[in-house]
Order: sequence, then structure tokens, then C-alpha cells
Amino acid sequence: MPAKSRFTRLDAFTKTVEDARVRTTSGGIVTIASLLIVFWLVWGEWSDYRRVVVHPELIVDKGRGRITSHGIRHADEPADHLGPNYCGECYGPPAPATATKPGCCQTCEEVREAYASVSWAFGKGEGVAQCEREHYSEKLQAQRDQGCRIEGGFRVNKVVGNFHIAPGRSFSNGMMHVHDLNNYLDPSQGDHTFTHQIHHLRFGPQLPDDMTTKVGGKSTAWTNHHLNPLDNTEQVATDAAFNYMYFLKVVSTSYYPLGWKSKGHSSDLDDSSDLVSIGQHGLGQDGSLETHQYSVTSHKRSLKGGSDSSEGHKERLHAIGGIPGVFFSYDISPMKVINREERTKSFTGFLTGVCAIVGGTLTVAAAIDRGVYEGATRIKKLHQR
Repeated sequence: MPAKSRFTRLDAFTKTVEDARVRTTSGGIVTIASLLIVFWLVWGEWSDYRRVVVHPELIVDKGRGRITSHGIRHADEPADHLGPNYCGECYGPPAPATATKPGCCQTCEEVREAYASVSWAFGKGEGVAQCEREHYSEKLQAQRDQGCRIEGGFRVNKVVGNFHIAPGRSFSNGMMHVHDLNNYLDPSQGDHTFTHQIHHLRFGPQLPDDMTTKVGGKSTAWTNHHLNPLDNTEQVATDAAFNYMYFLKVVSTSYYPLGWKSKGHSSDLDDSSDLVSIGQHGLGQDGSLETHQYSVTSHKRSLKGGSDSSEGHKERLHAIGGIPGVFFSYDISPMKVINREERTKSFTGFLTGVCAIVGGTLTVAAAIDRGVYEGATRIKKLHQR
């Protein structure tokens, strides 16, 4: 026998000689079954280690900057060619500051601006030479049965604000913001209403589909509708004098990919951000995403006043007056949501789980094998009697 060292007495894993070991068929079956169970559980532990989840955090938003929202895209109407000495009349009010020729109204648009500057209603431009030359009235007549499709975007500061879509040219009358509604409310111009459908309204870049899958997981259905609840919203108006109000609560939201590390204050945007195209504002080259989600409450009323008895709410009384249109009022939340990709466990946790699986499975297998062996031995002794 080899010489005993000082560590021999510390051996917690005593061995038996080969002649004292008994191998049985049941023991072989239990061993194979336990190995299969170990491989299956280790594979599950590995899959769990490789799984990436999105962990939400809520912090105070200390960032400043701007957010991108949907706006209006329009086309400017070119003016007819005029002689160099031509100076169009403004028909009463002074020429607008933006006139192409100082002191003159060269186009129908400039006459309309002059009227708006003194809060005069313009109408269809009857008797205005510029509008008759540009067939302004005929164009209004041709468009009376048409609707509008508004698309575009604009940047706004991260402060409380609003934007709206309303008919007629806008101007300020004292401390009030008003619109020239003569053409809109004229029955001869057609039965216009503010029936509308909001296909898409968002603040910041769109959340990619693969990221929505990670945020939602298998048990929770999550789509971009959670970020943009006004998408595909439709309202039907039966009266031209109708007002729709949408109150939005905007919350800054960040998405950081696995392994992301901050390289600066990404939320504090500088002047170079103007070079970023609208709709891409907030997309980081490192895979991060700075966007916004919002909640919404809506309110609609007839400008003629009355109650909502037709909808079963007699207690709702509305004041008379206002501007017909669709109005959006947004408020910026002081909180910020951070969605960070993380692994469900560390590599150390994975190794710990593997050791627990191997040790626990073999311990249970040894107990089962011992029980089967003892049971078979006792049965044999009973038969021998």
C-alpha cells in the first residue's frame, strides 16, 4: 500500500475496494435515466442563462432637448409671372412684412396675409384682382368635396405645448387666437366636417418590432400601440361646428441593448441634432433608442352648446363657441422610463445551477437505486424461505 500522507485523514470521500462493489441491472437503468435528466436540466439552465429580458426602471428625467412629433406637410402655390413694376393693391390693410415687394400685395396669398394682420375676414376673394387672376374662388369650389391628408413632422421643446388642425387662416385678435371660418361655414362651399382618422401619431422614433417582442415577452401582448395609443383612431362628426380635444401625457422612454454603456448625456441634445432627419431623432449608433410614449384622454363637443343626451350623458353640458377642429394638448412628465436589456442570471449563477442539478440528480438517483436494491434483496430472501 502507498504511504499515507497528512491529508489522508482529511479525505471526506472514502472509497470501497472493487470486490465490495455490486453492480445491478436496475442500477444501470437508474444511471442512464439520471444522466438524461441531468443533460435535459443543464440544457434548460443554459437556455435560461442565454435568455435576454427587458428590465424596466423609473427615474426622474433630468434631460433637456427636443422631441419629434407629427405635424403638417404642405405645398406652396407658385404665383403667376408679374411685371417688375407691378404693385398689387392690398385693399385696405397695410402690406404684410413678408411681401415679396415692400408695400405691395403681389399675390392672393399676400392679400390674405394683409387681411389676417388686421383681423379681417377674407371670404372667397371677390373683387380682389390677385385672387381673380389666380382663380382662387374656382379652386375653393373645386376642393369643396375633397378631404385632407396631413402628413409630416416637427420638433418641439420638452415643455408643455399644443398644436391643432383647424380651417381658415389663423390670426391674433387681441389676446385670442382665431381663424377665418367664413369659407368653412358657408353652406355653398359644401358640407365640411371634422370627421378624421389618425393613422399615426408619435413623439420620437418608432420602436422596432424586434424590440416590442422583447418588451412584451410571450405572456404579454405588447405593440407600438402601447407607445402610440392614438394610432388608427377614428372620429365621425355630423356637424361642421364640432371640436375635438386630445390631452396627451408624454413620458420619456429609453431602450438600451445588452451590454450598453453610457458614453455621455445622450438625452441632452445639442444644436447638431438639427442635422438628424425627423423620425430618426433619438436613434443611437450603439443600438440605443431615445423616444417617448404617451397616454391620452379625449373630449369632443358641439360648438353650438347643449348636452350629450344623445350619447346617454345628460349631465354633460357644453358651452357655446370656439373653433372647430382637432386640437392636441401635450404635457411632459417629469419621470423617465428606462428599458434595459439584461440576462436573467450571471455566468456564476449558471455554474451554481449546473452544480445543483448534477449533485441533486445523482443524490436522488442514488437513493432510488438503493431502495430498489434493498427491495429486491428482501424479496429474494422471502422466496428462499
